[in-house]
Amino acid sequence: MPESLFGSRILILVPHPDDEVVGAAAALGRAKKRGAALAALYLTDGCLARETMWPWRRKRHGEAVARRRSEAERAAAVLGLEAAGWPQRSARRLWRELPAVQAEIRAAIAACKPDQLWVPAYEGGNPDHDGLNALGRLLARRLNVLEFAEYNFFGGSVHAQEFPYPNGEEETIILTPEERAQKRALLELYASERGNLSYVGTARECFRPLAAYDYNRPPHPGTLWYARFQWVPFRHPRVDFTPPREVSEAIVAYLAAQKD
Repeated sequence: MPESLFGSRILILVPHPDDEVVGAAAALGRAKKRGAALAALYLTDGCLARETMWPWRRKRHGEAVARRRSEAERAAAVLGLEAAGWPQRSARRLWRELPAVQAEIRAAIAACKPDQLWVPAYEGGNPDHDGLNALGRLLARRLNVLEFAEYNFFGGSVHAQEFPYPNGEEETIILTPEERAQKRALLELYASERGNLSYVGTARECFRPLAAYDYNRPPHPGTLWYARFQWVPFRHPRVDFTPPREVSEAIVAYLAAQKD
């Protein structure tokens, strides 16, 4: 069974509240049924920085952050996840703050004592996901690390819950009708993200042992998911204008500086 790969004490590293549902809701449920203890470290608040929002919405930034956390806490209660931390960091900053993120992860590992980490795939869905995957590579020196697929734009088309480059170690969970219904309900809990979750499938989930990536280059050729709308001629808050090459350079520079 694919679930035989699951650890007994799992720490899932969540770049933005909702990624635990998008990529691993059913997998977490099955691990829980097998007796695993589950914890989640939420590494951003999932919201744009105040200065990135439309000017007329900035005064409600605190409300947006509180709402997203409330949604995550309700989802965690359903999934049986214990929160291992809520660092104060806006979305789109994780990959820029790798030293601080690594320190937060190490502290959570010391507190939770997991035998397995789960991280999002390096697939170009989001720069924060890709940066966190690279930190998983450092942590894989000491811990068993699984990665879960979320979404990518490989080949110029939308792919959900499948890796751009299979390597033969993938395990796919086909969700039961009950699991599909629960995943839909969990996605609905993230009402603040309803407009951004239409791509999420509920038929399957896919994971594998952390692959050996070449972080010197973007996850795949062509346009990455988060770069699909960078043609917009003005700084729309919902468009991430991060150059993919800049993300790769930041990751490689940080990995090269690590000696342990």
